[in-house]
Amino acid sequence: MRVLIVGGGVLGTMHAWQALSRGHDVIQLEREPEARGASVRNFGLVWVSGRADGAELATAARARELWAELGAAVPGLGFRAAGSLTALRTDAELAVAEAFVASGAAAQRGTTLLDPVEARLRNPVLRGDFLAALWCERDAVVEPRTAQPALREHLLATGRYAWLPGREVRELTANGVRDDHGQVHEADLVLLCIGAQLGGLAREIAGELPLRRVRLQMMQTEPLGEEFPTALADADSLRYYPAYAGPALDELRVRQPQPAVADEHAMQLLVVQRRDGGLTIGDTHGYAEPFPFDTDEQPYEYLREVTESLLGRELPLIRRRWAGVYAQSLTGEIVHRARLTERAWVIAGPGGRGMTCSPAIAETTALEAGL
Repeated sequence: MRVLIVGGGVLGTMHAWQALSRGHDVIQLEREPEARGASVRNFGLVWVSGRADGAELATAARARELWAELGAAVPGLGFRAAGSLTALRTDAELAVAEAFVASGAAAQRGTTLLDPVEARLRNPVLRGDFLAALWCERDAVVEPRTAQPALREHLLATGRYAWLPGREVRELTANGVRDDHGQVHEADLVLLCIGAQLGGLAREIAGELPLRRVRLQMMQTEPLGEEFPTALADADSLRYYPAYAGPALDELRVRQPQPAVADEHAMQLLVVQRRDGGLTIGDTHGYAEPFPFDTDEQPYEYLREVTESLLGRELPLIRRRWAGVYAQSLTGEIVHRARLTERAWVIAGPGGRGMTCSPAIAETTALEAGL
C-alpha cells in the first residue's frame, strides 16, 4: 500500500513511522521547508502523570512505551527517562497531592510523594523552599527541535519513504492529492495531519472541525551550568491536569487563588533542560481569537520568579522567547480522527497532549484505517 501523509509535524511523522513499520510505502508532504508549528514549540515532554483516567491515561502510557522503543532506535530523538517533580509549597497544595496518592491514582501513573530531602536526591538543583514534591518516574523528555528531522532520517534509511517539504496541498483527489506545484501524488490512503491549520483546504474538505486553537508563550535560557536531571512542575499544574480533580483541588482553588497574571494567562510552570544545558520554561494558555501577534512580557517575569524561587538561584539569561498555537478537541476526544472518503482521513487536535501521545495516536489510526 502507498500511504500519503499531509503534515510534517510530530503527529504526521509518527503516522509515517507507523505505516512504514507495517510494510507500506510512504510519502510525506509539508507546506513549510521544515515543521514550524506546535511540534517544535513545546517542551518535548512525554507527560503521563496528570492524564485523566481511562482512554487518555492509556494512550499516554502506551505512547511512553513507544517513545522508549523509538528512542533506543533513533538517538537523535533525545529520549530521556527523566521523570518529573511537581513542587508543593503550601498546605493546600500538599493536601491535593495527599488526596491524589491516597486515591490510588498516583500508583497507576508511577507517582509517589517525596519530602524535600528525597526530592533533592532526584534533582539537586531544587535548593528553594517547598514542603514536598510528587515524583513521577514514567514522565520523560525528548528534543522537540530535532525529533522530527531525526525520525525522518531513520525513515529515509528504509528506502520506502519520501519527504517533500515546501508542498502545500490544494486538492484532495479521488486517488490522492494535488499540491501547489501542480503535481498529483497518488496514494491508496491519505492521512491529513493538519496541525492548527483549520481553514482553507481543511475546512473545504472536512467542514468545521470540532476543534479550537490555543496559544502559548514559552522561553529558553542560556546553559544552566549544572545538570537538571528531572522535569519540573509547580502546583499550578494540579489545576491544569485532570488527574488531580476532586474536593481537595476545589478547596485549593478557593483558599489559594492564582496570582492575577497566572490566572489571566491560565498559567502553569513547567521546566525541562535541553541537551545544550539551557532550560525550556513555560507556559501560558490563550483561548480567545484573534490571538495577539506579539508576546507579553509579564508572564515571562512571573515564570522567572517562580522558577528562581524553586531553584534558589538566578536563572541564566533568556536566549529565546516564542509563541505557538496548537489545535485542541472540543469534544473530549484524545484526538479528532474522522474518515472523509474511502481513501482519506483527517487526524487533528490532540491539544497539549500532542508530543506525549502522538506515537500511540498514530498506532490507533493504523489499526482503524486497516494498515
